[in-house]
Amino acid sequence: MITDKEILVLYYSQHGATRQMAQLIARGIETIPGARARVRTVPKISAVCEATESAIPDNGAPYAELSDLEACAGLALGSPTRFGNMAGAMKHFWDGTSELWMKHALVGKPAALFTSSSSLHGGQESTLLSMMLPLLHHGMLITGIPYSEPELAATQSGGTPYGASHVAGLTSDMAISETEKKLCMALGRRLAQTALKLSS
Repeated sequence: MITDKEILVLYYSQHGATRQMAQLIARGIETIPGARARVRTVPKISAVCEATESAIPDNGAPYAELSDLEACAGLALGSPTRFGNMAGAMKHFWDGTSELWMKHALVGKPAALFTSSSSLHGGQESTLLSMMLPLLHHGMLITGIPYSEPELAATQSGGTPYGASHVAGLTSDMAISETEKKLCMALGRRLAQTALKLSS
């Protein structure tokens, strides 16, 4: 019996835009036969980097566990932009993955990234690049969006070769544009295709 390869879509979202992107990427993953998305999130943290939410979220995706990372065939990692970097909650999660690093559990697995910011020049690309750093330390293979995706050259809002992105607006109420949606789906498809090739 052949089982689908599971791609982990791991995100943090405060106002919902990054969560919507995660869902679009998961849809893109599941358009590829043999791939299945597992969507997970991380809890908020306090100013002293302690979890401030209950062990089970009130709604949305369950919280990620290290076993989700260890079992996945690939990873899509998403966070809103915080001054050109990933949100503290996501950084806190990755700071706790030394156990997997010691076991080389993520070496050779493909990864893709996505982010959302309130302004057009709000640090999307630096956030995507900085999110790559722990993944590179884990030995993951970074997958971006090539310019063979026509929306990448046509976008007037989010979308970069480093990963999918969205401009949410200063009040976080701007809908994800059709171009941004297509780029999220394309990133999910590309990640799933890469994971399947690497797993074969």
